[in-house]
Amino acid sequence: MVLGKVKSLTISFDCLNDSNVPVYSSGDTVSGRVSLEVTGEIRVKSLKIHARGHAKVRWTESRNAGSNTAYTQNYTEEVEYFNHKDVLVGQERDDDNSEEGLHTIHSGRHEYAFSFELPQTPLATSFEGRHGSVRYWVKAELHRPWFLPVKLKKEFTVFEHIDINTPSLLSPQAGTKEKTLCCWFCTSGPISLSAKIERKGYTPGESIQIFAEIENCSSRVVVPKAAIYQTQAFYAKGKMKEVKQLVANLRGDSLSSGKTETWNGKQLKIPPVSPSILDCSIIRVEYSLMVYVDIPGAMDLFLNLPLVIGTIPLHPFGSRTSSVSSQCSMNMNWLGLTLPERPEAPPSYAEVVTEEQRQSSLAPIGACDDFERALPGPLFAYIQEFRFLPPPLYSEV
Repeated sequence: MVLGKVKSLTISFDCLNDSNVPVYSSGDTVSGRVSLEVTGEIRVKSLKIHARGHAKVRWTESRNAGSNTAYTQNYTEEVEYFNHKDVLVGQERDDDNSEEGLHTIHSGRHEYAFSFELPQTPLATSFEGRHGSVRYWVKAELHRPWFLPVKLKKEFTVFEHIDINTPSLLSPQAGTKEKTLCCWFCTSGPISLSAKIERKGYTPGESIQIFAEIENCSSRVVVPKAAIYQTQAFYAKGKMKEVKQLVANLRGDSLSSGKTETWNGKQLKIPPVSPSILDCSIIRVEYSLMVYVDIPGAMDLFLNLPLVIGTIPLHPFGSRTSSVSSQCSMNMNWLGLTLPERPEAPPSYAEVVTEEQRQSSLAPIGACDDFERALPGPLFAYIQEFRFLPPPLYSEV
């Protein structure tokens, strides 16, 4: 940028992450510097910044008003999250070309620090969509008498964090559907689909493990498939515009008549995508996993399992819990594959605990090792008393 003696005007942020990308969340302090380089002495009225964050939607629709009359209807809406202004040099003035009260900047490179806080209230995550966007930016403006203003805008990213380590997002998602094909007066057998995933919340880069059973009792060859979809919804003037986009997909093996296919944790990886936007009044970004059966010549049989793409990944404890939950689900055979009619009884108490072990458990506390002696008296007494007592009868359980 070259304008007279102004060689350059730049904006830089004090980034707090390793990637050196300006990323913030609600309540964070945004700080940085405006750098001004001039080749000679200049006199300025002001150097100021304007920071703003807003969500905005816009689309048009054609309308017919008669036989030969048509017009275009515009739909726009905007939500402002914050609007901050600050003067770094000089002062805010209304008279454009007054020579009074000017500030002199000498030749060379000069840096001016700025800082402001984002609102504590939830902010929408930065987003660029088909009919709308959520943007955050800082604009620097240099005003001099008898010159056009020099302006520069630089955007920064805001993430409204979604922690998937919450009960609602760790709960499994499942469903079952069935479809019977009819052709004139002939009716074939049903096509059934059952599917389940370990949880509702994921982060980009994770793989969704899909457990499913597809049974084809029809006369056609069908293909089981799965896909992740992103749905963008835009709202303005009481109307809604929706855009659905494919994010990732996979294909199973063709399934002939009378065959069954089982997915025991088939993986579908989530590519880098924008997090879900759930708290903005004019823009929503949602995700879903569609597990479906492609049926030639007929409507597909499909299940929609809702997803939430978050920003805070699964904690190790949550991962272990999820894994255990998944293993339990498989062992209990939620698809009803090979669950035994009558479970095998556990070994008897006498087979597990000998009489010597039971008698030794009644030894005084003083005979125990150092670790056991360190336990509180009542707690250790409770452990000693019940450590080798027999469990309830299997018939009681």
